[in-house]
Amino acid sequence: MTGTATPGSGTTTKYRSAHAELLERLEQLGVGDALPAERTLAADLGVSRMTLRRAVDELVREGRLVRRQGAGTFVAAPKIAASLHVSSFSEDMRRRGHVPHSRTVAFEEMFAGPQLGRRLDVSPGARVLRVERLRLADEAPMAIETLHVPTDLVPGLSGEDLVDASFYELLSTRHGIVLARGLQEIEPTVTDERESALLEVPLHSPAFLFERTSWDGQGRTVEFVRSVYRGDRYRLTAELRPDGAAPGPGGAA
Repeated sequence: MTGTATPGSGTTTKYRSAHAELLERLEQLGVGDALPAERTLAADLGVSRMTLRRAVDELVREGRLVRRQGAGTFVAAPKIAASLHVSSFSEDMRRRGHVPHSRTVAFEEMFAGPQLGRRLDVSPGARVLRVERLRLADEAPMAIETLHVPTDLVPGLSGEDLVDASFYELLSTRHGIVLARGLQEIEPTVTDERESALLEVPLHSPAFLFERTSWDGQGRTVEFVRSVYRGDRYRLTAELRPDGAAPGPGGAA
């Protein structure tokens, strides 16, 4: 019926208006700047504290704001966009103007076992290196990466070799191995207690789970990698083409 208000429409309009106004204000603030106190900001925007809280909650989910317990709400750093192709974390970060860092959290040699043996196309009794690294961009934790690689492909590799280093660059320069293709699966997840502590996010924060298997030009399986990326700092991009179109620069390998 014309002229009849939809129940709750006034609240929704106020929420949307507050959300839009906050977005505009964020453009004037720098990364790490704090929002004013909730009471002050609600009065300034002319909305209830409940409506303001809803708008702020939405901006936190979008990764535009970040809450720090006991400190307040702050402007978050922009998400880092990554395209889907075979490249290293270090290469991706440098290409986007960030300084990559890596911290080796765990390094061990182990038997592959049945499941990992299938992933790497080796026998269950084959020796495999398991390397867990915390990946950082501009000193901020970005991802936890767990790399598995057959030991005989990377003789002499140590945990120290991988501190602030690209595994793919080491593969190429030291071991003469160049990756030719990879298969990557991505799904949404949430961080567990250990992941939350390493990534410095609240428990059960949204995250991306990457599982990647890569091969060299001879068809050898070189690596199986499981990575957990912060959902509030990472964004995926993909170039889409009609069937049969030739890939352009920067397309998937």
